[in-house]
Amino acid sequence: MDVELRERWTTAARDAASAALALLLPVACPGCGLQGVALCGSCRLRLHPAPRRRVVDGLTVWSGLAFDGPCARALRALKERGRTDLARALGPVLREALRAAVAGAPRAVVAVAVPTSAAALRRRGYRVPELVARRAGVRTARLLAVARATGDQRALGRDERARNVAGSMRARRGAAGLAVVLIDDVLTTGATLAEARRALEAGGATVVAAAVVADTPLRSSTA
Repeated sequence: MDVELRERWTTAARDAASAALALLLPVACPGCGLQGVALCGSCRLRLHPAPRRRVVDGLTVWSGLAFDGPCARALRALKERGRTDLARALGPVLREALRAAVAGAPRAVVAVAVPTSAAALRRRGYRVPELVARRAGVRTARLLAVARATGDQRALGRDERARNVAGSMRARRGAAGLAVVLIDDVLTTGATLAEARRALEAGGATVVAAAVVADTPLRSSTA
């Protein structure tokens, strides 16, 4: 069984286990805390995509929503509490951001998710950007790899984030000549996307834009 197939099987098993446990254990909507529902109707409505554009260091980034309210809490639950079932609700948000990101692109583009660190993958058991992309019906190519470990970004400022991720990624073989749109979950300062762009362009690719589920101002904490 190859790595991608194994990860898909693991994620599907996790989703099934989460659904089974919901029948036995208390479950609550991550958006508002309503007991007995995985995601209430009101919070689901607030996850309706509203794409927004932001330019970071010359890179155009489209986000499906602001990192706030139910969207922020759903992303945190997905990333920190194993609520993989929420990726299905967040998928359409990313899909609309991606649609805006590739609109008007002069040629076909390849979606490339920002790579997940080994530590985060061990902790979660899944890659968040890739999982949400799959739920959005988007196939991503693994053309980026982690070149070195980085520290936790959450408590860092803009310059510290840039230094933390500098040189942390490398392009895999096959990137040369491709037009790429980057995929990630949350945009804060753009340091991670900037490093991903640097690595891909060093490998001969052209990064045309990026798409994320949500974007947040620097003063806000990230997911």
